[in-house]
Amino acid sequence: MLDTILLLIIVVMGIAVGFNSIDLLPETVLAQVANVRGLQWVMAGFGAIVGIALGLLLQSLYHRLERSIRQLSPETLLSRAVGLVVGLLLANLMLAPIFLLPIPKDFSFIKPLIAVLTSILFAYSGTTLADSHGPALLRLINPNAVASSLLAEGMLKPARAKVLDTSCIIDGRIEALLNLGVLEGQIIVPQFVLQELQLIADAGNEQKRIRGRRGLDVLNRLQASLGDRIVIHSADYPELTTVDAKLVRLCQEIHGTLVTNDLNLNKVARFQKVDVFNVNELAQALRPIYLPGDTLELKILKEGKEPAQGVGYLEDGTMVVVEEGVDHIGDQLSVVVTSALQTSAGRMIFARLQMPTMA
Repeated sequence: MLDTILLLIIVVMGIAVGFNSIDLLPETVLAQVANVRGLQWVMAGFGAIVGIALGLLLQSLYHRLERSIRQLSPETLLSRAVGLVVGLLLANLMLAPIFLLPIPKDFSFIKPLIAVLTSILFAYSGTTLADSHGPALLRLINPNAVASSLLAEGMLKPARAKVLDTSCIIDGRIEALLNLGVLEGQIIVPQFVLQELQLIADAGNEQKRIRGRRGLDVLNRLQASLGDRIVIHSADYPELTTVDAKLVRLCQEIHGTLVTNDLNLNKVARFQKVDVFNVNELAQALRPIYLPGDTLELKILKEGKEPAQGVGYLEDGTMVVVEEGVDHIGDQLSVVVTSALQTSAGRMIFARLQMPTMA
């Protein structure tokens, strides 16, 4: 009902504007019009059409804004409101000296223009900072909250922002981890990482193009599922030439956690006291542990390095070396684990053929 009333009001306004718009025409043009009243009704009809289109557009924008606001948590709404108010207050404080300046009448439009632009800039900055520092603002408003007390006592640690690098985005497993809620905090994608993904997607090599486009698709799906939680960070460091160095610097400045699959970047970042979340290390840690005596179903795929050895692979890619398995290449067999070895390249399992049980 409210939508219908608002639409009717906008249509009536459009009709009124169209009906009276001919008063803006020069007298010489009106003198050439044979039927002024007819022209007024034609313009009124045109104003009604424009009013209907404008009303439907405003309705659509309003409902979209309403849905976005309903999806926000009360804490986010409150922190953004505080940020907006603080930003507008600062804008007004800065504008007060400007309005006292003597400006010629020909340039009098500068004052309201500066006022509007400054208010928009500070309002946007206030809401953006509120997204990053919302919990701190809420603690100032309500210092007696349970979360505030726990934070003050050091019993509760705020979640650090997670900075994604190119390798983990292209890998794609980060999407499942975020959707499962394994990683908490704000998700930051630096602008220079986005540019690197675009360069890979536009590369001449087909394999690189596929990898780059997959990374961009992953980011689009993350933005659709996470919403405001994922942020494109505009920070850049022109004095640094590599993306890896920029990632480390950004994590140092915001005290964030670097999410990567790159082993070398992992080592460099940890050497510089940056927290690192390595997706490959997580996958390694979640692999099932096989003890001597456990039985596996395995397909022998190829010969091993030593005579009579056969080699197969588990679903997670772990290599299994089977004694006396060379004669069973291509067969699906039951094998018994004899030992396991952790190497720099990954884990390796040694096994032997399971002897058939005697009846």
